[in-house]
Amino acid sequence: MARTKGSVGVDTQKAIVAAAKRLIVDHGFEAMTLRQLAAEVGLQAGSIYRYIDSKDQLLADLMSEHMDALIAAWQALDEKGDTPVTQLAAFVAFHIRYHVERRSDVFIANMELRALRDTAREQVVARRRSYEKNLQDILKDGVEQGLFPDMDLEVTAFAILAMLTGVCFWYREGGRLSVEEVIRLHERLVLQGVCSGVLE
Repeated sequence: MARTKGSVGVDTQKAIVAAAKRLIVDHGFEAMTLRQLAAEVGLQAGSIYRYIDSKDQLLADLMSEHMDALIAAWQALDEKGDTPVTQLAAFVAFHIRYHVERRSDVFIANMELRALRDTAREQVVARRRSYEKNLQDILKDGVEQGLFPDMDLEVTAFAILAMLTGVCFWYREGGRLSVEEVIRLHERLVLQGVCSGVLE
């Protein structure tokens, strides 16, 4: 994404990324123009190409960086638990907390995937599958250890992820439930759904 080096260039590029996220969330990727993006950060329209290669590449970079950061954050998490049950609870808590704190990134990653060109889309989907495999592996270990009933690992993982990711689209800070209360509720929903009897 970056072409310009130096502190001023770095600051400008950060401003471009932040403005791009706002515009995409507010208007959609297709509606956003580079002229509009340049104006948002006080650049002449042609100057935007000092910082990005193209509009399509900007979107691909935003999505790739989001997925890379998500994967790295999960890998760096210290408290994952030592059984499939505790690991599943840890995954639920991590996924909700991470996504609620990064609403714009999540919105773009989920709603604008269709706008990516073929190669870029394949790369982002590959990263997404890499992250999803962490959940599938937890479920697989639970089935093999007799803690979870036999299940379609891929479909179950998709269902869990859809529910967890959905939180960031409806949750509002200052509402009836805190993030931690929402996490505890979803931990129980997921655990009861895949390991009947564990919580009894």
